[in-house]
Amino acid sequence: MLRKVLILVAILLVFGCSNEADDMGIIARVNGDPIYLSQLEFQHDQFQADTAGTYVPSVEKLRGEYGDILTDLIVQELVLQELAKRELPVTEHELLKAEEVVRADYPEGAFDQMLVEEYIDLKAWRKQLKNHLGMKKFFQQVLRPKIKIDYKEAQQYYREHISDFYLPESLRILVVRGPSRELVGRAVEKYMEEHDSGNLATAFGEVEAREVVVREGRLSAAWKNAISGLEPGQSSGVLTDRFGFEALVLLERSPAKVLAPAQAYPLVEKALLEIKLRDAFETWLAESVIIAKISVSSHLLTEAAENVASPIADDADSKTMKDVNLNATDS
Repeated sequence: MLRKVLILVAILLVFGCSNEADDMGIIARVNGDPIYLSQLEFQHDQFQADTAGTYVPSVEKLRGEYGDILTDLIVQELVLQELAKRELPVTEHELLKAEEVVRADYPEGAFDQMLVEEYIDLKAWRKQLKNHLGMKKFFQQVLRPKIKIDYKEAQQYYREHISDFYLPESLRILVVRGPSRELVGRAVEKYMEEHDSGNLATAFGEVEAREVVVREGRLSAAWKNAISGLEPGQSSGVLTDRFGFEALVLLERSPAKVLAPAQAYPLVEKALLEIKLRDAFETWLAESVIIAKISVSSHLLTEAAENVASPIADDADSKTMKDVNLNATDS
């Protein structure tokens, strides 16, 4: 993301100095629109919740985390403003629909209970969701239509990354599992006669049959020994498994190969699209940052960051806010 707009990484928030910032409630402004301390704290709380184990960061580590989060919030605000200029804002309907999708993954009432138990503020969560939808919309509706991929680019990428399209030898195997050796053996015999795995569970009750595709090099020692020497269509003996018994039917061996250009094209197109979207976003962000007026609370700037900040002349907020030239160290 334009190397995270490097100058903002220098804006490290001072640990333990949030009292005055809390009083005003605003830690930054992007073209006049506020970013609130509550947003920063919410995002950091989410970060801590996703960190396994006891998390006790150093002061410098905490400053870095807050700086990264503030950078993201500023970039997201720039994106929302750009969408508004283009009359493509994230609508309340879109926000509600996305929230309903999330809530659908929980039993009735469980989502709100989770918010209470995890001390998550619903308003802050919705703001985070809106920012996410805004980024997604910006990439899909603003950047994506401008990107073209021609066959010459695809051919060049394929040639330069041919190793990415190498497929090692793989095996397609039918795994038949059951609670007894006899039951599994009978199920395999039935499959070998009828070549239909769909009705094995019906015919033998507790027997389970499923197909898997696995690379030769990733076979367990037991499976490797069981299918060694088998031809497609042949089965292993019944093996003892931790959860019962199983047998393997070798269905197909696929030799190692390199995908042909036509087969690889969807993968090539996806890779090129990701590269071009990233480059297009970085170009847009660099241009937007140059003309944007971004101010950060002086209470939240380290001494180093203040060295690259200049006061807002004749501004009523000049005692608490300073302009930051985001292009100063963009390299």
